[in-house]
Amino acid sequence: MRLSGRKPSPITQRWTQRPRVVLLALIGLNLAVFVAQLFLDAYQPGFVREYLALSDHGLRSAYGWQFISAAFLHDGPWHLLGNMFLLYLLGRDVESIIGQRHFLFLYLTGTLAGELGHLFLMPESSALLAASGGPAAVVVAYAAILPELELTSVMLFLLPIRLKAKHLAYGAFVLATLGVIFDRTATVAHSSFLGGCIGGWCYAHLLGFGRPSILQRALSQRRAEAERYRAMTAEQFIAEEIDPLLDKISREGIGSLTRAECRLLARARDKMAGEG
Repeated sequence: MRLSGRKPSPITQRWTQRPRVVLLALIGLNLAVFVAQLFLDAYQPGFVREYLALSDHGLRSAYGWQFISAAFLHDGPWHLLGNMFLLYLLGRDVESIIGQRHFLFLYLTGTLAGELGHLFLMPESSALLAASGGPAAVVVAYAAILPELELTSVMLFLLPIRLKAKHLAYGAFVLATLGVIFDRTATVAHSSFLGGCIGGWCYAHLLGFGRPSILQRALSQRRAEAERYRAMTAEQFIAEEIDPLLDKISREGIGSLTRAECRLLARARDKMAGEG
């Protein structure tokens, strides 16, 4: 049966892509704040670093608004261009997949995680221009959602680059870590990228994307084991789990039992009491 040339059904709705409201709003907000930042730097030097960038000194002075104001500050036009390029290039797909609300929460999670990471990892004298946290979260979330997707770009319009999304995230994480270790100057922008990567990874995993973490695998294994024990009768439980422990006790003594095996004995007592 041919599909080409078929007339659409009267009840068929034409597919239309949802507008990227949150993505474009975030890009517009970053651009507007950058223009205001340039104006303030020109007419009031030092104002941005003292009152708007996130710093330990500012928080001690009760400048709580710095968590908001620092989230959209950039360290120059190239920093802005790089952030907005990543945000638009990868954010289009991420927003379409997880939806506008979750995309906004992802961006905000990355921003907050980047700011907290700076406060914990950088010197007290350092001030943060934290606009990289949100784009970093988008980069890592993209890699968690589409890890094997190949990205193609051109560096300086000469050198074509092809790499998988997961490799882009690995590289971003490594560079962010090196920046935190080696660049600890008075005013920085890179230190929010590390926390943003971690925040994006956590949020993507909360949504069910990416490979399960060690903690998730351990919790899943414990739930499966508990469900298996609940499905056993007391006789099955004793035959399969307790009899081997009793044999071990008779051979090596009760002191040879591990903590897990001791908990298993306690579980046997509870199970027999529950079925008694």
